[in-house]
Amino acid sequence: MERTNTEFELRGVNHLALVCRDMKATVDFYSGVLGMPLIKTIELPMGWGQHFFFDCGGGNALAFFWFPDAPEAVPGVSAPKNLPDRGELVSACGSMNHIAFDVAPEKIEEYRDRLVAKGIDVGTLLNHDDSEFGVAPKVHDGVFVRSIYFKDPDGVLVEFAAWTRELDRPEDVRHEPKTAGDRTA
Repeated sequence: MERTNTEFELRGVNHLALVCRDMKATVDFYSGVLGMPLIKTIELPMGWGQHFFFDCGGGNALAFFWFPDAPEAVPGVSAPKNLPDRGELVSACGSMNHIAFDVAPEKIEEYRDRLVAKGIDVGTLLNHDDSEFGVAPKVHDGVFVRSIYFKDPDGVLVEFAAWTRELDRPEDVRHEPKTAGDRTA
């Protein structure tokens, strides 16, 4: 099913900009571990810091700022404390919960093994479905995406996600959006 934006002709995400503590460790992780080419580096004026861009495929980029005076991350506020399969998912309003990179379904298990071989702490392979807890022990017709989660050197939650079917079923969009009044915090 083709969905069309009737307001703006958007072509996808140009880049997502995050903040890191150590640009060298960030380059080592995203280029060295994940293989993303570094495509642009910028020294910000007046000693404000740096801004580096990585090619993350599909014409999209992932960018990082390094600020010499950036506040430290606060796990559970600026990002989830742990991986979702270990019972952590919540982060603060206005934070970025995680970034998910699209991968081929037939590659997800191989990619998990490769990350583990590189010494990355990777969660279990999750089969996301519409069941009560949102995950199934095995792939079935209702699984819409399979994914693995891990963290970068700054604790940013990263996901490799593999769509397993088109999202075109009536039940794929069926929930009423919650409001600020529904919050418990």
